[in-house]
Amino acid sequence: MQDLSLEHAQALAHLAMTKAMQDHGRPICVAVCDERGLLLAFARVPGAPVRGVAIAQGKAYSAARMGTTTAALLERLHREKIEVGYFCDPALTALPGGSPLKNAAGKLLGAIGVSGLTSAEDQAITDGVAATLLAN
Repeated sequence: MQDLSLEHAQALAHLAMTKAMQDHGRPICVAVCDERGLLLAFARVPGAPVRGVAIAQGKAYSAARMGTTTAALLERLHREKIEVGYFCDPALTALPGGSPLKNAAGKLLGAIGVSGLTSAEDQAITDGVAATLLAN
């Protein structure tokens, strides 16, 4: 896969929502963006917290712009004792729950962000979706 299409983005969002309901029984917000961090697909399961709308989008954007998971970004910030604001992008967040989406060659296609569960659960879902994309 060379690019992330709208259809692929919607399918990945659906996969994340299904996984959240099956594994945790709770609704989520999910955002999928392209490699530049621009939103391609978004869904909010009825009952998901409204604050999750912006959070899911921020997580996807951050994972795309940084090329790494937001959990790894948070670890880096702690390890290097720096703040996310040092990257001069006010839209970045280091809240876990965002994962880059890459093809088999390692090319960044976009990213996915989830909000509505614990940060660790959000991250597990996005990591799982990213792994599924890579396996296909």
